Amino acid sequence: MPYLESLRVFVRVVELGSITSGGRDLRLTPAVASNRIKELESRLGARLFNRTTRNLSPTEVGKVFYDHARKVIVALEEAEAVVADFSDHPRGTIRVTAPLGVGRRIIAPLIPAFSDMYPDVDVRLRLSDRKVDLLEDGLDVAFVLGELKDSNFKLRKIADCDRVLVASPDYLARKGTPQSPDDLLKNHNCLLLRFPRSPEYFWTLQTEKGPRKIEAKGRFDADDGDVLTQWALEGAGIANKVRFDVAQHLENGELVEVLADTPPVPAAFGCLYPHRKFQDPKIRLFVDFMSGESRQRIAI
Repeated sequence: MPYLESLRVFVRVVELGSITSGGRDLRLTPAVASNRIKELESRLGARLFNRTTRNLSPTEVGKVFYDHARKVIVALEEAEAVVADFSDHPRGTIRVTAPLGVGRRIIAPLIPAFSDMYPDVDVRLRLSDRKVDLLEDGLDVAFVLGELKDSNFKLRKIADCDRVLVASPDYLARKGTPQSPDDLLKNHNCLLLRFPRSPEYFWTLQTEKGPRKIEAKGRFDADDGDVLTQWALEGAGIANKVRFDVAQHLENGELVEVLADTPPVPAAFGCLYPHRKFQDPKIRLFVDFMSGESRQRIAI
């Protein structure tokens, strides 16, 4: 068992890029995680990582060993899943990621209820508006908001979410209320969600002639959707948000919907997971539970 635990640590350290992150993911201190790596290197008689003060990367031997070690861990997880299916008692860890806003307001509040139903299943939630790689990051389930492109993963579509353009009353008093999509390009500061490889460099609005792409421009952007909401609340510009994310601000008048006749196209909300993962009862139960419950919360 200690050897398998060392393999798990090694795999997560490679995937997350640091001993601290790999250990934290497995709920181990950096010291314990580091000792597991040293024990593994001692057993193998080979150095698995190149270490500098700022960087940790697998050696050529480490890369080869990772490929095989990962297969061992996957095979073990699949064997445990089969046993759990027979016993009707799921156990183990589910690694989940979600966009920041959706994760905070929709996904995170549902996890305690799932945990109460299945107390032997641990859920580790990571929130980020950046694009993630399920396999490279060692994730089991990824909730996504936006265009659900074809991929090699299993896709469960949960709902279509209405989007709205919003701004504060103060901003509109200073800059004027846009009356048409063209007005967005003239005298308005669009608040943009951008990060490396971000696909959202334009807004697509629904018009009488069909979808129209607007090359929205703004003086600043962020890779955190909640930052855009805060900027909008502070009167900095116009934000493109899913309705449920700003529903409370619209209700209390802190934000106002603009261009309601030509709103942004809806954003699809769903989850992705590797095909083989659905054979694991804990993944299947989690996806079923979260899909049903989140759909109800989004329907506002």
